Amino acid sequence: MLRIVFMGTPEFAIPSLEAIVSSGHQIIGVVTQPDKPKGRGKKLAPPPVKEWALARAIPVYQPEKVRDPEFIRILKELAPDLIVTAAYGQILPKEILDIPPLGCINVHASLLPKYRGASPIQQALIDGETETGITIMYMDVGMDTGDIILQRSTPIHPDEQADELHDRLAVLGGQALAEVLELFEKGRPAGRPQEHDKATYCKKIDKSMGNIDWTQSAVRIKNLVRGLTPWPGTFTFLGDQRIKVWKVQEWEYSKLGTYTPGQVVAADHRQGLVVACGEGFLRLVKIQGEGKKVMEDIEFLRGNPIPVGTVFRSEPSSEVPQSCEEKE
Repeated sequence: MLRIVFMGTPEFAIPSLEAIVSSGHQIIGVVTQPDKPKGRGKKLAPPPVKEWALARAIPVYQPEKVRDPEFIRILKELAPDLIVTAAYGQILPKEILDIPPLGCINVHASLLPKYRGASPIQQALIDGETETGITIMYMDVGMDTGDIILQRSTPIHPDEQADELHDRLAVLGGQALAEVLELFEKGRPAGRPQEHDKATYCKKIDKSMGNIDWTQSAVRIKNLVRGLTPWPGTFTFLGDQRIKVWKVQEWEYSKLGTYTPGQVVAADHRQGLVVACGEGFLRLVKIQGEGKKVMEDIEFLRGNPIPVGTVFRSEPSSEVPQSCEEKE
């Protein structure tokens, strides 16, 4: 039985924790990020990994910085055989990587060396990838650069959004980790070096990334919506009102004519809310007005009629939305 310290923070890490328990190994400590203010009241809320550990009477450590000498001293005293990380949120220094005799391994949500970095699930969707997966790798001082122990792939469904893909990869991560722990029971498994010349990096997701640029093609905008739903979400402006876009689908619109990107080409109970893009058209299937609930486009249009010809924009406008015909 291995003595394992687990380091992780969000829901994504939970199936990996369950995999360690199911494999019969001992979690001697859980390390997670500090509690953060949440909701309107800004009350401190514990990370999901902390809640999971406390419910099972497992000691929890929440250092502000993982490089803190006092925390490193505690980790050395725990003397784990192996450290497992999954979406922890901090890079481990060499002093920690050298503590466990079997090394430190990470459950990463991409097929490395593709999508190293902070947002592999979202970026794969934004880029329109058709396949992704889980990599279990040894950790070194680089950003997701360590040797690969095992990989498991999965197709990305055409309309899958970030929350759905996240949940599937979390489960796959737990399954892959269980396989790797079996290998560790026979000693330290060999890893294979990554092809570093094929590496791609993804940056941390920023709310401004959700601002829809209607000059892009329908396919690219659809992929952006998929990648940023539910958080931080994509949005556009109708006059001075910020409209959040929750779901779109590509739309075949046969009417001939030239349209401005962002222009509404249909807005009725039969076709829904259809908007022209730089190339192609999108139906805004689920949207949300300011201070309103998420609605199907047809439901939204009942209470908020939008004239054909109205243009959605990437910044607020003081103009009252009206059709092109009305402007003339």
